[in-house]
Amino acid sequence: MEILVCVKQVPETKDVEVDENGNLIRDGVDSIMNPHDMYALETALRLKAEHGGTVSAITMGPPQSKEVIREAYMMGADKGYILSDIKFAGADVLATSYTLSQGLEVIGLKNGYDLIICGMESTDGDTAQVGPAIAETLKIPHVAYVSSIKESNGEKIIVEKDMGETIEIVEFSYPGLITVTKEVNQPRLPSYRLKLDTRDRKIETLTFADLLDDDENNFGLKGSPTQVEKVFPPDDNIEKVMWTGNGEELSEKLFNELKELKVI
Repeated sequence: MEILVCVKQVPETKDVEVDENGNLIRDGVDSIMNPHDMYALETALRLKAEHGGTVSAITMGPPQSKEVIREAYMMGADKGYILSDIKFAGADVLATSYTLSQGLEVIGLKNGYDLIICGMESTDGDTAQVGPAIAETLKIPHVAYVSSIKESNGEKIIVEKDMGETIEIVEFSYPGLITVTKEVNQPRLPSYRLKLDTRDRKIETLTFADLLDDDENNFGLKGSPTQVEKVFPPDDNIEKVMWTGNGEELSEKLFNELKELKVI
């Protein structure tokens, strides 16, 4: 079974500054693997243990993002890839998912794949859109918010999908994609032995020139139809106000407060 896992390097702290273009200033900030992606990687490793095969981790980012692939190796991933090119910079959700899908397609042409697994969302973006957007671009079936793998074999997989108030059971044939929630498993700890064993393991870099699409307008800032008007760190405001009254009185107070703050 050939499994591809999308992972991302995110800031370890919420105290990250933002530049004039609305981009996070990551220089000098410690980074870690996106916590949600650890559940995706653990899911892949358990499927590999059951069916055999290979687990490959792929990330998109600057050269230092290779460290997140090293983390994946420490958990048990077999291969690693990084999509890195200045032409990918400034990508929104659409451009990011398109770039990743291009990279996944190149890897798939080399090795084939059965399943792509993504974390539910990233802690620095919180959109939960990249995984499904990758699947739509690749034109493969996908299931988001997977909370449990019920059954799997060499041809298909059956999963539980968390819909909030209900649980759906979904079955699809490979190739396909799932995004997983934290309920799907408990990720293993990185292994120091694997860190030593994989310290010289190759991480393949894919640039714009390696992709199938040679139109620069589909990548990075050029390929991003959405632009962020303003990004700012959250204020550490712990001031609290307590109101008393019945429902009608409280709703009127809340309305007036929001109106005064020009939220509505």
